[in-house]
Amino acid sequence: MKNMGNMMKQMQKLQKQMAQAQEELKEKTVEATAGGGMVKVIATGEKKILEVVISEEVVDPDDVEMLQDLILAATNEALKKADDMINQDMGKFTKGMNMPGMF
Repeated sequence: MKNMGNMMKQMQKLQKQMAQAQEELKEKTVEATAGGGMVKVIATGEKKILEVVISEEVVDPDDVEMLQDLILAATNEALKKADDMINQDMGKFTKGMNMPGMF
């Protein structure tokens, strides 16, 4: 029984650490660009887009498609970077555990 109590304490500690790490991810940001920096997207560790910055030089009324493609590329890259950051930060809690679908 004593071993079970210790295991429960360790699980509670791990759970608290994971919750803290998730809170910290809300404050962390990633940045991605497209078009040589003409479009920049900033996202949080919660995968929320905070900001989209578009350089005036890339705004061409005759080529809206290119601007749309650059925004999509930068947004997708920002979300990928957010996923990578989440996996890196939260992966330390599941390292060594065989838990499919967990971070």
